[in-house]
Amino acid sequence: MGLITGLLTLPLAPVRGVVWVAEKINDAAERELHDPGVLRAQLAVLNREFEDGDISLEEFEREEERLLDRLHAAQAGAAPNDRR
Repeated sequence: MGLITGLLTLPLAPVRGVVWVAEKINDAAERELHDPGVLRAQLAVLNREFEDGDISLEEFEREEERLLDRLHAAQAGAAPNDRR
């Protein structure tokens, strides 16, 4: 980047910084969304909630199916089919 270009685009530096931070946050969220360890932990919490009577059978089955779909997709390396 030349001196003139650098000076002319200097007002855009904060915008570029915000975009960079947003991309990094998005990357971290995507990794966590597809991490099998996180999905297994969420399944364990779901089972505990069901056993404690905090959620109904219908809620348990719906969430379990969604989490298992994401887990299978993550293990297959494909994009998850996250139905909500």
